[in-house]
Amino acid sequence: MILMIEEAIAQSDSTSLLPEVVVSGFQETAGKSTSLNIEPYSLESLEIKAPQNLSDALAQIPGVSQISTGGAISKPVIRGLYGNRILVLLSGLRFDNQQWQDEHGLGLSQIGISKVEVIKGPAALLYGTDALGGVINVIEETPKFIPDQKTDLNVRLSSNTLGALTDVGYRKGTKNYWWRIRGGIENHADYSDGHGARVLNSRNTGYYLRTGLGLKGEKWTQENTYNFSYNQYGFILEGLDDFFEPDARWSREMGGPHHNVLLNILNSKNNFYLDHSVLRLNAGCQSNQRQEDEGGGQISLNMHLISFLESMRWEKPLRKRLMMIINQQFTFENNTNYGGRIIIPDANMMEGNLAAYIKYYTNRLVVETGISVANKFIQTFETRMLNSPGEEVQPFKINRPSFNGMLGLCFNPGENTNLKWNFSTGFRAPNLAELSSNGLHEGVFRYEIGDPQLKVEQNFNTDITFEYSGNQLFANASVYHNYFNNYVYLAPTNEDFFGFDVFRYRQQHSRIYGAEASIHYKPFQNKSWEFKESATATRGLLKNGENLPFIPAYQINSAIHWMGKISHFDCYWEPELQYVFPQNKPAQFETSTVDYALFNMMAGFGETKKKIKWQCSLAAKNIMNKLYADHLSRIKYYGLYNPGFNLVLSTKVTWL
Repeated sequence: MILMIEEAIAQSDSTSLLPEVVVSGFQETAGKSTSLNIEPYSLESLEIKAPQNLSDALAQIPGVSQISTGGAISKPVIRGLYGNRILVLLSGLRFDNQQWQDEHGLGLSQIGISKVEVIKGPAALLYGTDALGGVINVIEETPKFIPDQKTDLNVRLSSNTLGALTDVGYRKGTKNYWWRIRGGIENHADYSDGHGARVLNSRNTGYYLRTGLGLKGEKWTQENTYNFSYNQYGFILEGLDDFFEPDARWSREMGGPHHNVLLNILNSKNNFYLDHSVLRLNAGCQSNQRQEDEGGGQISLNMHLISFLESMRWEKPLRKRLMMIINQQFTFENNTNYGGRIIIPDANMMEGNLAAYIKYYTNRLVVETGISVANKFIQTFETRMLNSPGEEVQPFKINRPSFNGMLGLCFNPGENTNLKWNFSTGFRAPNLAELSSNGLHEGVFRYEIGDPQLKVEQNFNTDITFEYSGNQLFANASVYHNYFNNYVYLAPTNEDFFGFDVFRYRQQHSRIYGAEASIHYKPFQNKSWEFKESATATRGLLKNGENLPFIPAYQINSAIHWMGKISHFDCYWEPELQYVFPQNKPAQFETSTVDYALFNMMAGFGETKKKIKWQCSLAAKNIMNKLYADHLSRIKYYGLYNPGFNLVLSTKVTWL
């Protein structure tokens, strides 16, 4: 019940595979058997609300929100932390999409994804740098080693943007191997806000290819994946109307400022089932090319980030109720500039991490502890005028070592009740922008200067979670306090550069604290009806009493879910009300945001007939066509608002 690693090791002498478990990115164990705050979400459950992208889907989770620049560019926020303070895993390895920049989105499509697991709180012990605020583990669809084959077609249409997302996939499995392939395309015009006003240049297009090959031997399994994507995102700037003449209302042309992002990701996951232990080796490489056209038809910014990643984990039971994990990671990254405009220098970055983790468990009590040591090395090179002789920020070499630890308790006093306490630390070396910026920031027209002397950012997080899970009632509540040494932030100065305000990166101790709660209640024995309620609250302060930036507003979500049969169709219906409180505690260069309420409605039906399964769903978002600006929307400073009413029609057909 508590730990499933032992079962896998016991089966390692046969061809049996690991049983399906909750947490596949950290350890193969049940959610009630770890002190970490871990929540798994199937993509199917997140897709009910027809999200525009993966970040939008994750923002439905209590405690998770998103920073957005229009409708297509967004990145997840966990308990007030984002960017390089959130670690994203794809196929078990860290995913780097130049996320240090606020207007750089996550860049991952939801197509071909099976589920997402979210760890809230520091997880540096087994993941290394950047896992201060949490981990988002993106798990791709993985066929089983059984004789089987499936083909599916998915189409989603959006009324607000006259957009579409279409993908088709095929997978086949046998006893010894499986393979899969999926291709997709999406295209959206500019969206309209609650007053029907067009948000110019909020358009986007994307092309996707995902492939995989799984192999199984007597005592090993291997999963190889390749992911390709090419996205174009229209970029919204202050004063865009001054130089970009509006084109046809439903145009998809990228004639204005836009980003081109090309991703190639190759990965190989290997599991070796030894006599009394399991060895997991994961290796891969990623190519991320980001280009920017400022609207003149010429590429100005052209950065290429190449990453080589490796992770090795050895899991061994020491005794009947005692498990040990030794984890080692290594990452090498190279950033090279090819464009005329440069915002960070050419650089090499290396990181090594070694951790030891011990878990003791009984039927009612789990004790977890561990320590890790890590080092981040960064070397920048002279990159034309950005850091040439005479400039304030010169090329440099730095090492940023760190030690981390974790202690957690998980107590199960009864079959339905679970209580967790966790104390853990995390760290992050300042990113290239914070260390080496020396130029004008696009869009907001401020001159930013980095500081190579910035120290490691370290946090200490305490998290307490209570959960009750019965036949008709599920209740969950968490409180947390996250203290930071040397929190890095951008601050205005009294300087100016040819009329542009100068901002510098500073450090100061800070803290983020808050709470989350959710209740699901099924009042009837047939469980067709379910009432869902959730609430989140986050607060962030610097030591001097000033507010931290990009802290989401308090929020309450209420929904009623019905699922049952009408005739021979499987049906569901879910009205939802989202109320977002005013955010009147902005940071230095933020603005306050008024409260708003959004009413959404989701419904769907489908059936399985012989060898064909089909589903059709309809999501009406912002039904009242509310004019609103989310506090984490970067374009609210330009007087622009979030999308108005949007009707999304989705269909899925699967040939079994």
